[in-house]
Formats: sequence, structure tokens, C-alpha cells
Amino acid sequence: MIESVGMMNDIYELQQIRQHISERYRSDPNIRINVSLRQPRLHFNNVPVKITGVCRHIFQVEEVSPGPPKRHALQYTDVLTHDIELLDF
Repeated sequence: MIESVGMMNDIYELQQIRQHISERYRSDPNIRINVSLRQPRLHFNNVPVKITGVCRHIFQVEEVSPGPPKRHALQYTDVLTHDIELLDF
């Protein structure tokens, strides 16, 4: 029983994260993020990005930097596990 309560809480938090990112995508998609992922290997520290898309399980960002645009697909679950930190929220 306790395990199912924890799962329900994680699902609720994940829905809140997804909703918050979707709202930010529509209102002001420019944010700063920290990312520390092992697979794929991706590390950002206070990098400005633009949210370019939101889907059911992932959201897409594009680095706002000189040179050719670099796009990344990130998972909402990585925000929940703190592997991705959204700094402007």
C-alpha cells in the first residue's frame, strides 16, 4: 500500500512538471538549465536554451548559443530525478 502511494505521488509530480514546462513553452520558452546525464552523455551548467517542443514523455530544447543550433530531447522524468534542473522556474 505504501509503495502505491509513493508511485501516485511521483505520477502527480511528473504531471505537474509536464504541465509547468508546457505552460512555459507557450508563454516564454527561453530558460536556463543544468543537465547531468550519463546516457546520452550531456552536461550543461547554467546554459540558456529555448523550449522548442513538448510531447507526452519528452520535451525538446535548442541551445541558444553562437554557431549551428544544437537540439536535445529531454525526459520529464530526468527533471523529477534532478538530473535536469530548470533554473528559471
